[in-house]
This record gives sequence, structure tokens and C-alpha cells, in this order.
Amino acid sequence: MVIKRNINKEDLGEMPKAVFPGKISVVQTKAEAKEAIKYLAAQKVVGIDSETRPSFSKGQHHKVALLQISSEECCFLFRLNQTGLTAPVIGLLENPSVIKVGLALRDDFLMLRKRAPFKQQSCIDLQEYVNAFGIQDKSLQKIYAILFGEKISKSQQLSNWDTDVLTPAQELYAATDAWACLKIYNLLERLKQTGDYAVMPEEPEARVRAKAR
Repeated sequence: MVIKRNINKEDLGEMPKAVFPGKISVVQTKAEAKEAIKYLAAQKVVGIDSETRPSFSKGQHHKVALLQISSEECCFLFRLNQTGLTAPVIGLLENPSVIKVGLALRDDFLMLRKRAPFKQQSCIDLQEYVNAFGIQDKSLQKIYAILFGEKISKSQQLSNWDTDVLTPAQELYAATDAWACLKIYNLLERLKQTGDYAVMPEEPEARVRAKAR
């Protein structure tokens, strides 16, 4: 496999859409959260992400509303605006036996700690992890496109995540993001073990720009 360092908007725009193919479970009560964590705690690696209602007014801030945690087959959408950050969920974030993979995790954890304190363990941030594979683009959408030739839709990113009932489009968007993090990690781990990949050389213009910095 040849890994590109970057991808342009034109190539990204022509790619087919990536969609989470598994089961989506919306978690709206503390009892449901406890049951979901039983399943997730048995996984070796999970993908994680979070969503917060966007603020369009100066000085307005919202707490993180949704935490997505996904295996290959099932993604759980924890509605933190309804349950809070429960003890079982905190237990998973602090569990050293389960690897949590996400993107820009520092920001996610900063927001989550506004709901409850915790000390995360065994977490991998893809923005740092992809450096070893020569990937220079740092957005989830572009990293996924480089590796899988598909684009992740961002159409629901600025929707209202505090709404009483999530739309099917919101659920699919949220699940796809968490699952995509896991899928990226699993692929790169396999390539690291087999060595069956090469990084595309930098273009001359890119090298000149890098030196100019």
C-alpha cells in the first residue's frame, strides 16, 4: 500500500461517502450506560469521539452533549446531556486494558472534564499516531480519505446535539466518526506489523515550502 502524505479538496470531493455499517445504540439512561460499558469493556480497542452543541453567540458555551464509543460492529451514543458522565463511562476512560483511539483527544477530554473529573488511560491520538506513516493532513476526514479512498460527511457537525431526539442523520454522522478512528488505527497497526506499505515521496514544491518555514 502506498500512503499519500496529503490529499487535496478536489480529490476528496470525488470520493464515495463512508458510512458506519454496524448497529447504533443510543444510550439515554444510567442503566443503559451501565449495560453498554459491559460490552465495551470487553473490547481491546475502541474508537471515541464527542459532539457539542455549537455556539453562535459571543460568550455562549455548551457542555459536551454526546460521547460516541465504537467497536467494529456496534457504536454506542451516550447522551451526556441526559445522563451526565456516569461512573461506568468514567471507568472505561480510566481502564488501562481498553485502548481508546480518537482525534484531537485533548480537546475532547477538556470538554468531558467539565462534566466530571477523570484520569484517562491507554489513549491514542491519531493526529500524533499518523506521523510515523508520513501522513501530514491532520483532520479525520482527510486521514480516512488517504487510507480508504472514501470521504466522511461533515454535514451534521454544526447541528443541535442537545436536541431531545437525535435525527437518523445525526446518529449516523456521530457513529461514523468514532468508528472511523478505530478503523484507521486497526489498518495502520496491521501495516506496521507487516511492513507492507510505502510513503509517497514529497513533491519538490512541498519540500521547498517546508524549508522556507
